[in-house]
Amino acid sequence: MPDLKPVAVITGASAGIGAALANVFADNGHALVLVARRAPQLKVLADAIEERGHARPHVIVLDLGQPDAAARIEDELRETGLEAKFLVNNAGFGLMGPAASLDRGQQLAMIDLNVRVLTELSLRFAESLVRQQGGILNVASVASFMPGPGMAVYHATKAYVLSFSEALHRELGGQGVRVTALCPGPVETEFMARAGIPENYFPRFLSRSAERVALEGYDGLMRGRRVVIPGSKNKGAAWLARLLPRRVVLWMLRRVSGA
Repeated sequence: MPDLKPVAVITGASAGIGAALANVFADNGHALVLVARRAPQLKVLADAIEERGHARPHVIVLDLGQPDAAARIEDELRETGLEAKFLVNNAGFGLMGPAASLDRGQQLAMIDLNVRVLTELSLRFAESLVRQQGGILNVASVASFMPGPGMAVYHATKAYVLSFSEALHRELGGQGVRVTALCPGPVETEFMARAGIPENYFPRFLSRSAERVALEGYDGLMRGRRVVIPGSKNKGAAWLARLLPRRVVLWMLRRVSGA
């Protein structure tokens, strides 16, 4: 096999946490492949990274909801002499509202992107990650730790991401691959508007900037941590959800969401 250039592949890189992670990886000397649907935003990000003196990221404009998306990413990497050393599964979205009332097709698309695509990419690139002794950073959520009346499907998808990531952390760790689940609380990004979450819905003390979340996620991945929960208040919420009886957690979240 010819020598391939190691890269960090980041999905959902056009804005928010994904863009912040791209900047952190670039600032730490990693060559990047940025994947998202929106070409103009990816170009702006690639331009900014190059202007800071880093290698220009390779951009793949792609809708990850397409059935062959993961294969197309793999093919393009191979054709351009690149190989994944790090994989950042950041692409995903949520929807607020009672599950039975929300659009069924959109909720199934959410499962497809948040769960299937993340899983397929993680497994598809596992061999190259072992070869490169790299890692996987899966962006989950504090929602991973609790059921979510009012965002039922989103919470369920993030619970899967956390469980899957923790298992891969154990399975691949012995082969030199770091796997970390990044579980942020509320972050003021486009995600909120896309999900239909009102402004100031979450208490301000739970919020963290995309830049801080990205820095903590990157640091946790490089340290080989299994789970990273940015912010002491969010850590407390996550562990409280594990300690309290499930019915109490459901009651509390239902009161908050009004679902």
